[in-house]
Amino acid sequence: MKTIKIKTNEIKELSNVENIEFPKYTTQIMNLANQNAQGTVPRVVGQMSDLIQEFSGKTIGEWEVWYKNKHPEAIQVASDKVLDMVEKLKGAIQQIDKELIQKWVEDLVVIKTFIGLKFQSAILKKVADIKGCSFRLATPIEESKGIDGFVGDKPVSIKPITYKYQNALNEKIECDFIFYDKKKDGINIEFNF
Repeated sequence: MKTIKIKTNEIKELSNVENIEFPKYTTQIMNLANQNAQGTVPRVVGQMSDLIQEFSGKTIGEWEVWYKNKHPEAIQVASDKVLDMVEKLKGAIQQIDKELIQKWVEDLVVIKTFIGLKFQSAILKKVADIKGCSFRLATPIEESKGIDGFVGDKPVSIKPITYKYQNALNEKIECDFIFYDKKKDGINIEFNF
């Protein structure tokens, strides 16, 4: 069996789609703005996977006309949402200086690391209490295998609830999972062992 990869630019060429060049870093900013503004979510632009199945044409030009007839306001509404967030990001960027960056790095490296590790410890302790056994955090070697700790002698990986729905992860962890969901008043945990 032979496996080949067709890169995005080649797909564009093969589909006769114009390649648009964007200035450096602009797509990262627009993607961040779009994530925050939710400009291209299905309720704004439609469910693309369904729409493309509905579309019976063959060319990009036919698709553009068909889509814009079906959702005439979507591109403008999505663009307005992203533009509004880009303006907010511009304001935020103006507030970023060396002192703020240093505070952010310290918060990330010192505080969030400490809380994250203590967070795992609290989850392991709670599950161990429920199961009536001991717990421990993983060693560095165990962590390299995706294990965050042990409940009794059972290795476990602690992941946010969203991990369950992320299909793009190539990670393969051979142990049971404890999922958590942060709430305003604490965390919810799920486990099945």
